[in-house]
Amino acid sequence: MDFKTNREKGNSGLGMAIAYFTTNGFVVSIPLNDTQDYDLVIEKDGNLKTVQVKSTGCKTSNGTYQVALKSCGGTNGKTYKTLINTKIDFLFVLNERLEMYLIPKDKISNKSTLNLCSKYKEYRVKI
Repeated sequence: MDFKTNREKGNSGLGMAIAYFTTNGFVVSIPLNDTQDYDLVIEKDGNLKTVQVKSTGCKTSNGTYQVALKSCGGTNGKTYKTLINTKIDFLFVLNERLEMYLIPKDKISNKSTLNLCSKYKEYRVKI
């Protein structure tokens, strides 16, 4: 998949996350706004969890997909939050090859980027 715009990239990630969770028996809820740290709330067997969804087409020089873990904004692009400082349970990542990862937040220690290398292979999921 070729992400043409950031909006398309974000919509694709969210859509694939919803497809993954619903096909695996989760009830999926979508927040009414985007001011919270999570993009989805998932529920299975009475357990609620929060999920932040990221998508990437960015690769490192050795061809490993890399996803940004920080959110920036304003006129100077200042970082206003990083994933490890949020109160989420999972990070769901989609790359442009349609590979999906569901990584528990407590397995992430990086602040700015995460390389989807062999360290995260066990968190790769499929529909």
